[in-house]
Amino acid sequence: MMQIRKADRRTRKRAAIPLSLLALAFNLTACAPQQRQAASPVMPVAAIWQQPQPQPDPDPDPDPHSSTSAAAATELGWRTYFSDPQLVALVDTALAQNRDLRLALLRVQEARARYGIESAAAFPTVGAGAQGARSRVPGDLSPTGNAVTASQYEVSFGVNNWELDLWGRVRSLREAALRDYLATDAASRAARIALVAEVANAYLALREFDERMALAKESIAGREEALRIFRRRNEVGSASALEVTQVETLLVQARALGAQLEQARAAQMHALEQLVGTPLALAPQTDPRWRDEAVFAPLQVGLPASLLSARPDIAAAEQRLGAASANIAAARAAFFPQLVLTGSLGSASAELDGLFDGGSRAWAFAPSISVPIFDGGRRRASLDLAVVRSDMAVAEYERTIQIAFREVADALSARDALGRQVAIARQALDVQVRRARLAQLRYDSGAAAYIEVLDAQRDLLSAQQQLVQVRRALLSSHVTLYAALGGGAIDAGQNPAPLAFIHR
Repeated sequence: MMQIRKADRRTRKRAAIPLSLLALAFNLTACAPQQRQAASPVMPVAAIWQQPQPQPDPDPDPDPHSSTSAAAATELGWRTYFSDPQLVALVDTALAQNRDLRLALLRVQEARARYGIESAAAFPTVGAGAQGARSRVPGDLSPTGNAVTASQYEVSFGVNNWELDLWGRVRSLREAALRDYLATDAASRAARIALVAEVANAYLALREFDERMALAKESIAGREEALRIFRRRNEVGSASALEVTQVETLLVQARALGAQLEQARAAQMHALEQLVGTPLALAPQTDPRWRDEAVFAPLQVGLPASLLSARPDIAAAEQRLGAASANIAAARAAFFPQLVLTGSLGSASAELDGLFDGGSRAWAFAPSISVPIFDGGRRRASLDLAVVRSDMAVAEYERTIQIAFREVADALSARDALGRQVAIARQALDVQVRRARLAQLRYDSGAAAYIEVLDAQRDLLSAQQQLVQVRRALLSSHVTLYAALGGGAIDAGQNPAPLAFIHR
């Protein structure tokens, strides 16, 4: 009876040690910082877009963007929005070959792998192993004075250092990794939209140089013919040498403009090749003039609030905000006790042939609990760091929204203002055409010197170039607006849904 009572006291004494540790652990949890409720950022969203009133265009092109069949930017894929077949082919090649986009997609795979690593931490690591050992102890070291040769063989499987996620630390790290993955995926979609817009703008700039070069070549051809005529007139005495030099000066100026445009077009071609990711062979087009409806499909602007769900960069900032909140939860959980389980089950024997005999079963179970008491403020500093990063994520989220709204507002105002500038440039070109014709008539009738004709032709070429430049800027504003509204719907089969693999 006395032996039973002593054994019972020893049992209670051994049980009191882990119970006291648990009591200490739960007392220390009261000292852990409480969860801070994240306030929802105030969305700087206007009710309507502030747009200037459009002015009437005396010579308008058909505006496809005012069509009643217009679609929202997020519902209109780039293959549908861009009507030019050559532009569609260039964008398609860029999406497959551009190195910056390839890096963005690889970062998505990297974030996905990190999420898989954090997800695996929630499950125990189960492994199997086998080992054998044979050793000899000399007689002078043996308790019996005789040399001893011993063998040990063991086969087992078990769990090694599996943390029981009582306070949600592992779950929070998993949530943070998931948010980082979703943010990276959204960032890759933003990079994809930006690439589409860059290729489109680069292509429009190339077409602008084609049209300006065509106008310059026409002017050079006309002035070469005029120089031939005036040289012939000078030979017969009907034109002075001064007039010949004036015509020659005008020709030299036109040739200089043509050379400048060729250099600028070559540089633009190199920029387009870098975006596309492969060498191109796009010769200057013989008929470079085109209308808006040959480039873009109708586009509906929509309401400002739709940007919050349409822009992938806003979605990425929102996911990073969620990751920051999850990191706060993980840093807070570090203040609580950590319970880790280690155990194994197998068979062990001194003889290899008796490894699986009856009575050879071996097992081990070693739970451990660690209670944070003093770490020099490391956990507190980690929590403070997570809180600061969360505040930074909130500021970045609000900043991203403000940038998005500014980009759309800028694109809308640019589209309206450039539309009026195109109308003014057309009027200026018509005036210069009439002036050049009248100056030529005055010179032919002897009422004016040829210097008036030269000035009129010089200003005419400048007006032609100006109209082409402003029209290209107007077309680029359509591309910028499409991208700013979150355009570029993902084509079927190109990119899988980011959460498709999570619930497999």
